[in-house]
Amino acid sequence: MLITAWRGGSKDNQSCAGYGFKVTIDDRDKYFKKDWKSVVLYLADPSVTVKVNIDKPSFWNQTCHELISKDIGSWLENNGFVPWPKGKPPKFFMEPISDARFLVCPVKT
Repeated sequence: MLITAWRGGSKDNQSCAGYGFKVTIDDRDKYFKKDWKSVVLYLADPSVTVKVNIDKPSFWNQTCHELISKDIGSWLENNGFVPWPKGKPPKFFMEPISDARFLVCPVKT
């Protein structure tokens, strides 16, 4: 599935906590289960893992559906994905590898 980097909150907020990945509603409904409390993301390398809470109404509503974590923000920053041009967030492939576990890799541009 194709996902995009996401940043919430104020432009003035420099914290990594406001970053994550936006998943489409169709992909969320196809690849995620409501009975999962969290998912583990392997960020381009099996040695870099991030546990993300999905047991919250905002992930399952019709407007938000982002995977949000300070660790995702740190990884995006450390790997040169932020900042990005306005309206052009980086894209990633996210592949399910087992229940509640996904491999995330950058899309080569």
